[in-house]
Amino acid sequence: MAAIGHISSRSLQQAFRDHTGASPMECLCRVRLARAHSELLTADPTTASVRQIAARWGFTHLPGFAQYYRAHYGHNPRHTLQQL
Repeated sequence: MAAIGHISSRSLQQAFRDHTGASPMECLCRVRLARAHSELLTADPTTASVRQIAARWGFTHLPGFAQYYRAHYGHNPRHTLQQL
């Protein structure tokens, strides 16, 4: 994308941050977290696990996922899964 716009990758990252308030990776992580949250809300806790859902959305380190999830949603992902 930077090449198409005839700018450096650093300039593209900075423009992205200026426009969105976050880096491209931060935005991607937020989207993945929101999708995992949505799936946790609708999954059947008897057949799904937090680990499976986290891995499906690219979170391979479960303790890190749980910490990031708690910081954004105020409780553990397991709590969300078991709300049914």
